[in-house]
Amino acid sequence: MEDAPDIARIYNYYIDHTVITFEEENVSASEIDNRIRKITSKNFPFLVYEKNNQIQGYAYVDNWRTRSAYDITLETSIYIDKDYLGCGIGKKLYKELIRLSKTINIHSLIGVISLPNDSSRGLHENLGFQLVGNFSECGKKFNRLIDVEFWQLKLK
Repeated sequence: MEDAPDIARIYNYYIDHTVITFEEENVSASEIDNRIRKITSKNFPFLVYEKNNQIQGYAYVDNWRTRSAYDITLETSIYIDKDYLGCGIGKKLYKELIRLSKTINIHSLIGVISLPNDSSRGLHENLGFQLVGNFSECGKKFNRLIDVEFWQLKLK
């Protein structure tokens, strides 16, 4: 996919500088391409926000858990280019992700937020997600323990 290098660049920033993702090694464009193909092969949406021929963000849903009982629930992921944070791109992507998830008969979406991340919390709350759980010190990155919240939006 031609967007993979830009998506890798956006995501690698978060790997290198934040606890928003627990991945620790940069990903290549070919790895991103593989991930996109895997997600879209399941008929799950993978969205890219582009303006002036520049990718400014992306979003997708994927399985929340692997057992078939969980097939009605998907986990969301949204990453915005660091230079375009606060421009409303996340909200636009999320609204479209929600709309498309309804069309594929999904019952609920789960947003997973590593803390601190007030902007992501606000986005989820603004879009109707409910805080359903907080896991204290369940992850470790940059040699510090990190809390993780789960936010759920029931679509039906």
